[in-house]
Amino acid sequence: MVMFTCRFLPSPLKRRIKEISRDIRASLSDMIEKREKALKGGEAPKDNLLDTLLESNRKEIEEHGKNKKVGMTIEDVMDECKLFYVAGQETTASLLVWTMIVLSMYPDWQARAREEVLKVYSNRKPDFDGLHHLKIVSFYHGTLFFNTFTYNYMFSIFSQQTTMIFYEVLRLYPPIVVFHRQVHKDVKLGNLSLPAGVKIALPLVMVHNDCKLWGDDAKEFKPERFSAGLLKATNGKASFFPFGGGPRICLGQNFTLLEAKVTLSMILQRFSVELSPTYVHAPCSVISLQPQYGAHVILRKVENKKY
Repeated sequence: MVMFTCRFLPSPLKRRIKEISRDIRASLSDMIEKREKALKGGEAPKDNLLDTLLESNRKEIEEHGKNKKVGMTIEDVMDECKLFYVAGQETTASLLVWTMIVLSMYPDWQARAREEVLKVYSNRKPDFDGLHHLKIVSFYHGTLFFNTFTYNYMFSIFSQQTTMIFYEVLRLYPPIVVFHRQVHKDVKLGNLSLPAGVKIALPLVMVHNDCKLWGDDAKEFKPERFSAGLLKATNGKASFFPFGGGPRICLGQNFTLLEAKVTLSMILQRFSVELSPTYVHAPCSVISLQPQYGAHVILRKVENKKY
C-alpha cells in the first residue's frame, strides 16, 4: 500500500489558501509597480514604509553602478510588505482581543480602567497627550535595552505611569508564544556552551508563567504586580520579553502599544464588555496566540453622564 502525506492531498481549505495567496501577491505586485513607476518618474517619496523601502533600495542599487543583483527583488519587497501587515496588524489585534477577554473576566479592573479613561478624556476623542495621564491603561514612555540577559531601563518623566493591565495581558497571553534564534558564533552562556549554527527556542509562555520567576501567583491575572514598574516586577531578570530583545527587538513595539492604548480607550469610553455564555477559554497558537473558538463577548453601551 502506498501512503501519501496529507499535505500533498488537495482540499477546499488548501485551494482557498492558494487563492488568497495569489490575490495577495497580485495586489502587492500592482501596488509596488505603481509606486516604483511614480518614484522613477520623479515623484517625491511618501511618508510610508513602502516608499521608504523602495527609495532605500533604489539608492543602494545606484551606489553599486545600477547592479540590480545588489538590491532587493520584487519578491523580497513583497515579503517585507507581508511582514509589515502581519507584524503590524496580527499582533496588535491579538493583544486587544485578549485584553477584552480578560477585562470581561475581571470586571473590577475593567471598571478601574474605564474610570481612568473617562477622567482623562470624558467623551473626547483620545489623543496622544492624554495617554501620558493614564496610569492603569498606559505604558511607560522610556527605552528598554536588552543586552545578553540583563535589563537596563531608562525612563522618561512618565516612568511611574507603567502599564498594569496591558503588561499583565502580554505576560499571560503574548501574541507570539515562542521566539526562535540561531547562534552565529560559538558562545558560552553560563554553564552552557552553544556552538555556531545551533538553533534555540525561547518559550515566552513558559518563562512568563514560571513561578520561580514570578511567584506562586504567576498564573493569576494581577496587573498590580507592574504598579511599581518593570524592573521591580521582574527583579531585574530577563523574565518579560513579549517584543523580543537586543538588536532584533520588535521595531514596531511603540506603535503597537500606541494603537492598543488608543483603541482600548475608545472602547471603554463607549462600552462595557462581558463574556458570552458561549465563550470557551482555549488559547491556541496559529500565527499569533488566538482564542481557538473565538472571542464571544457582549458589548453594552455605557452612559458617561458623570463626566
